[in-house]
Amino acid sequence: MTAPVLDASALLAMLLDEPGSAKVRALLVDAAMTVVNLGEVVGHYARGGMPRSAIHLMLDPLPIERVPFDEDLAYRTGLLLPATKSAGLSFGDRACLALAQRRGTRAVTADRNWQRIAEAVSVDVAVLR
Repeated sequence: MTAPVLDASALLAMLLDEPGSAKVRALLVDAAMTVVNLGEVVGHYARGGMPRSAIHLMLDPLPIERVPFDEDLAYRTGLLLPATKSAGLSFGDRACLALAQRRGTRAVTADRNWQRIAEAVSVDVAVLR
């Protein structure tokens, strides 16, 4: 299995030292994340007033592979909507699942709702807490 794919909620759990943070730290060196999910993390800190330079200082050193959101991921993300609608997953959630699906690897999240749709979208989902 290739590197796990992190959802924004997983990275935020680690950065905020929330429950499950140790699990994310253990995966960090091999982890990947879509730039859509990275944008969600950036947005979290920007909403709190953190300046761009400070966000870069915090996120840039992390050894996470940043995966561009390409046309294939756009289609995969959109096509996941029917299967994930009942669980209330966001566009960013589906982008994470789409990358995990494409790579045939595990998606890591703090959102328990993902367990409800994991089988339907053929993605192994690891929930942090």
